[in-house]
Amino acid sequence: MKALQADPAEMRAFYLLGILTADHSNHSKAIELFDRALAVGTPRSDILAQKARCQIALLQREKAVQSAEAAAKLEPDDAFTLDTLGVVFSRAGLHARSLGFYQRATDAASDVAAYHYNHGAALQFAGRMDEARDAYRTCLALDPSDTRARAAIVQITKQTESQNEIAQLEQVFPSIADDADDALRIGHALAKAHEDLNRPADAMHWLARAKAVKWAGLHHDEAFDAAVFEAAKRAADEPGAGGFTDAAPIFIVGMPRTGTTLVDRILSSHSEVTSAGELADFGLALKQLSGTRSNYVLDAETLNAAARVDAATVGQTYMARVKATLGLSGRFIDKLPLNAIYAPIILSALPNARIICLRRHPADTVLSNYRQLFATRYPYYDYALNLEATANYYVGFDRMIRHFSDTLPADRFTQVHYEDVVADIEGEARRLLDFCGLAFEPQCIDFHRNAAPVATASSAQVREPLYTRALARWKRYKAYLGPALDILEAADCIQPSERAAP
Repeated sequence: MKALQADPAEMRAFYLLGILTADHSNHSKAIELFDRALAVGTPRSDILAQKARCQIALLQREKAVQSAEAAAKLEPDDAFTLDTLGVVFSRAGLHARSLGFYQRATDAASDVAAYHYNHGAALQFAGRMDEARDAYRTCLALDPSDTRARAAIVQITKQTESQNEIAQLEQVFPSIADDADDALRIGHALAKAHEDLNRPADAMHWLARAKAVKWAGLHHDEAFDAAVFEAAKRAADEPGAGGFTDAAPIFIVGMPRTGTTLVDRILSSHSEVTSAGELADFGLALKQLSGTRSNYVLDAETLNAAARVDAATVGQTYMARVKATLGLSGRFIDKLPLNAIYAPIILSALPNARIICLRRHPADTVLSNYRQLFATRYPYYDYALNLEATANYYVGFDRMIRHFSDTLPADRFTQVHYEDVVADIEGEARRLLDFCGLAFEPQCIDFHRNAAPVATASSAQVREPLYTRALARWKRYKAYLGPALDILEAADCIQPSERAAP
């Protein structure tokens, strides 16, 4: 501030104030400061990169990519700017674009652990698992306290009796047990290691310990979720007219960990289909056009307001966002799982869209969500921090999807069961391709050869041929799922005979 008082055109002061402001999560103000820095001098790549970082934090993907590309054209060579550009492109879904920036950042500053972690995550998404492990190990060698890298190594590496990380993870856990996010990472890594060794009791023990601090600090409101499901069902009862007909995207939706990535890989192996990854654009377009003042993109207020918004404008806005940043205008897949809640609004806004909703056995769905470490900055998945809350969420979600199945047009909304895909991949692939108006192509069956990046929790699994080991996993954990199974049984999601069966 003193520097600006002495010289109101001091670009570096505006730049540093912008970084400080962004570090306090006031991204809108930070963008103003970066713009002031840019206004008083020639464009600089470091300022444009930091502006892009704030724009992507505000979910302004198109603007963020424009700023990042402008920075890239200036050919930066400092590691901080290069790594920032990698982060922006990754969060924008441009994973292949990000890799070169991460590599150059680690080359320029090989002693900074965080740059190696970011590079490792990008390599993991690209399916380059050996290189990802090396990057994570370099990160740990530089900073043994980095719980992200330690957990990531376990998540992408099969643990065995002779080679596992359990002792190291157990040694680390007490020192980080009071930090909610670190405890989540290390506890989940321990659970995964014990799962690999077929120790369900130990796995569930560590999941409970991992989630306890984070769950205790939340005020999870199940009524909020219930209101969202009810608003979505009302939207299905009031189909809109019109819509933007010049596009036919494919939405793959469902609860997480139910096979959405598997079906995405099958369909995107088709020569006419591209996977766009998990896009938040439809919800953001609806939020923008509805003008609701709530702090949430996805809530009952915004869903209720959809009836007052022109459906064609929503569809056109969504397509414009996708085309502007990803360059996609043909057949593409948007596989954000919770787009399921928008299903009636999507079909009103995009009449030629197709929605494929993944289903999985109720108990397996609950267990797989509880086992998953979701991004802590995304509150819609907070239910997964508690077993009973996960079961209650499933019940509400299931009732919503059943209502959709009864009310939405069958030629535009269909369900597919994960178990059916595993049992008959070719039959289900043919059915889904036909549903989307696409001819069968043999490479769709060899989905594991698909080289496109995967930025989801399934990034390692979908590189393998189809396997059956995840089927009926809940039965191996049945003794530890009692409260959740009680909830599912009371809601008629499972039958008492299923619990009694061996």
